[in-house]
Amino acid sequence: MFIYTKTMQRPMRVSCKDVAMAKNVITQYGGPDGELGASMRYLTQRFAMPLKEGKAILTDIGTEASIKP
Repeated sequence: MFIYTKTMQRPMRVSCKDVAMAKNVITQYGGPDGELGASMRYLTQRFAMPLKEGKAILTDIGTEASIKP
């Protein structure tokens, strides 16, 4: 048994555009081993999870994997 609390690791505030950082972030999404591929695997695996808590965790990992710093 475990207690699951849905919170963000770090609050994010965007105050200005940074093109160089945007290019670096985009490179992390590409390829089968990129963040987008990992995110899609987590979101696909959640459909086979029998427990609601497990589905919630896989959903959160899959959606937050693409926004980690």
